Amino acid sequence: MSLAVLYSRALSGMQAPLVTVETHIANGLPSFTIVGLPETEVKESKDRVRAALQNAQFKIPAQRITINLAPADLPKESGRFDLPIALGILAATGQIPMDKLDQYEWAGELALTGELRPIRGALAMTYSASQSGRSFVLPQQNAPEAALVKKATVYAAQSLLQICAHLSGHEPLEIYNKTPSANTDDMASDYPDMQDIKGQLGAKRALEIAAAGAHSVLMVGPPGTGKSMLAARFPGLLPPMTEPEALESAAIQSLSQGQFNIANWKRRPYRSPHHTASGVALVGGGSHPRPGEISLAMHGVLFLDELAEFDRKVLEVLREPLESGHITISRAARQAEFPAQFQLIAAMNPCSCGYLGHPNGKCRCTPDQIARYRGKISGPLLDRIDIQIEVPAVPQEELMRQSLTGEKSSAVRQRVAQAHQRQLNRQNKTNNRLSVKEIDQLCTLNTACKDLLKQAINRLSLSARAYHRILKVARTIADLSGTETISNQHIAEAIQYRRLDKN
Repeated sequence: MSLAVLYSRALSGMQAPLVTVETHIANGLPSFTIVGLPETEVKESKDRVRAALQNAQFKIPAQRITINLAPADLPKESGRFDLPIALGILAATGQIPMDKLDQYEWAGELALTGELRPIRGALAMTYSASQSGRSFVLPQQNAPEAALVKKATVYAAQSLLQICAHLSGHEPLEIYNKTPSANTDDMASDYPDMQDIKGQLGAKRALEIAAAGAHSVLMVGPPGTGKSMLAARFPGLLPPMTEPEALESAAIQSLSQGQFNIANWKRRPYRSPHHTASGVALVGGGSHPRPGEISLAMHGVLFLDELAEFDRKVLEVLREPLESGHITISRAARQAEFPAQFQLIAAMNPCSCGYLGHPNGKCRCTPDQIARYRGKISGPLLDRIDIQIEVPAVPQEELMRQSLTGEKSSAVRQRVAQAHQRQLNRQNKTNNRLSVKEIDQLCTLNTACKDLLKQAINRLSLSARAYHRILKVARTIADLSGTETISNQHIAEAIQYRRLDKN
């Protein structure tokens, strides 16, 4: 009778709780049992492990094999437990030494040949392993993303035989320490340039303010006025990602896709789901909760084109994460929380035909039809969008101009970065994340500004939330101008970005 103990990790939302893999070999009829709340893919592990051990020329004992994945009340899913199960059998039968096993944590899916296949969530598991002080051994394909955790000791292997040779001391694995280098200037130049868009100076100004203060934006205008083009160029205006932001964004990508693309390191995500997307696709879910589009856009941009064409119930799920910056997904057996600090950029037509206010006069929509169409966006959701602007049709003269006269994205990005840094120096967060108490402290107004705001509240029937969002936007406008005091001009411009409140 022999017992071997190894360590691995499960996934529960953004967390990677420790799993102890206990392997017990006892006399009795040959059997292979896995206990500890395993899902189907974990139960199938015994067939993959058996074939991998045989093809690697190891002996499988004709005895009773019991694998316990503790704690027993934590659901175990995916094939990441193949590797620790196989090593547990080899250690319990004396085919590899047991003395070094407790220094490592293990994860990897086995092919029938004994090769290691990549797993999902390697970044989250590596971070948790580094906190425990143990090294982490995983498939070669997952090593680049695991190495993003600077305090972690990562070993990458291509096969079960490589790991056994490492444990036996014949061919030790080298620590994987190849970390990617990111040139933020090169990344920003990968995005289309704002100079490509003719006209639309008002919309460009609004997007500059949004980029500086991490504000959400709704653009309303007829088809063909450049709303989608503006949104596609918006990520090129954003300040560079910090190391913690990049790591958090990469961890979420790893949870969803199984392997983070290292080429996207420190590149702000840009997600643009189709208007037929479901609520689960946006916020995440499933029997084993996975992140949705709002979490995959973490520290990046979520662009919702044709906003009014989304199902109203789907749009309502955005209300909580827009306010709190996270989303909690509850299921009968499990609960998971994912971060959702994304920047919403939305676009919609002014009416069902799309041509309300267009110079061609094609719109024949009645006031009731217009109200019904715009009513698809609920008041509470609209209230949470900081900047609401109209994007009118571009005049023919401007459209047919051969030369590009607008500012380049690089020039706007410099101003945005400076304003962003002012906010970090002052309050260590963007203006969009200011609490009510912080707004009162940092957005003090003189008498003229207060009078102007009172008039806007009365005329537009603004809510308390809209009032606070005007102050946040005004604070960002002041930061862009390089002043610490909010002036009448800043308040007036911020009020202009609440035009849709009066419709």
